[in-house]
Amino acid sequence: MIGERIRQARKMKALSLRALASKAGLSAQAISNYENGKYLPDSSILLRLAHALDRKIEFFLRPQMIETITLSDWGKKPKSENRLEQIQAYIQEWLERYLLIETILSKVEPHFRFPNEFPKVVTLYEDVEQAAIALRNAWNIGLDPIANLTELLEDKGIKIGNLEYDDSLDGYTFFAKTSSAIPVIACSVQVPGDIQRFVLARELGHLMLKPSSGLDKEIAATRFAGAFLVPKSMAIAEIGDKRAQINPLELHLLKHKYGISMCAWIDRAKEIGVLSEHNTKSLFTSFKKQGWDKEEPGDAYPRENAQRMRRMIMRALSQQIISEKKAEELLGVRWIEFERMMRDEHGGFEVAIRSG
Repeated sequence: MIGERIRQARKMKALSLRALASKAGLSAQAISNYENGKYLPDSSILLRLAHALDRKIEFFLRPQMIETITLSDWGKKPKSENRLEQIQAYIQEWLERYLLIETILSKVEPHFRFPNEFPKVVTLYEDVEQAAIALRNAWNIGLDPIANLTELLEDKGIKIGNLEYDDSLDGYTFFAKTSSAIPVIACSVQVPGDIQRFVLARELGHLMLKPSSGLDKEIAATRFAGAFLVPKSMAIAEIGDKRAQINPLELHLLKHKYGISMCAWIDRAKEIGVLSEHNTKSLFTSFKKQGWDKEEPGDAYPRENAQRMRRMIMRALSQQIISEKKAEELLGVRWIEFERMMRDEHGGFEVAIRSG
């Protein structure tokens, strides 16, 4: 177990055996032996490794709750195998903390389950539109704008994580194997909320669709994202069935109602036949001249934060089921840093450790 933890922490730091050996003052062979379970590091060596890897001792002693974690066959891949291993190790460490607080509270619901007839086979892009509506119906969420997509997906048993790497400007879907398969969607923390929501919806499309060989999988997932966030009937009700132009302010207001970018709205209008190919190209040309293809004008759509894990930790702390030190371990940050994060996110709200 300790050996696997050493390897996991090394992957998270993207360190080779030699690089870690240099930082810890050990030989690469010794670290390899520890990772492979041939030898068990004594307390002094474990302290050196913990310092070199910027990890607390508790990390190396925490029981492993995940057998394997693998990247979905769909979607884009990280730029290198080393980066993939780094992201996998990062997601696994976060997910294990998540599963641990669920275990502490005996709160393992919701389990993820595919709705009936999902993943859905699609042979035409129009089938993708219908699949998005079918999923909304299966989840009983109607056709109105989705107020918080992150909370919706977590309520359905899909874990939502963050990526903090500079080149992770996209999202990835992983499957973690425990007693069941847990889908995890991870998205970059650097994108604004409207892009974040579209990435989450696109990765949901990867999860919920089985495109035939005649469909481009990425296009199908992207089409699903638009259809799930803005159903065709709602889009036509908002912008009409035929347009030559759409005013930028109109697009901005729709962005804030439905939580998808102005550019995504233009694409959506084209997909459902509201805008012609020529008019779509004209709009995008105008956007590009203004630089709006890179940064859209006006106030940004706020990012969504996955709060379920935090709520469980706060509950356990308030009920004195866990200590502040254990809360720090589960949160993955020092308590003082967590307090600062909450103040920044929630208008200066002060975090009380316990009510009594």
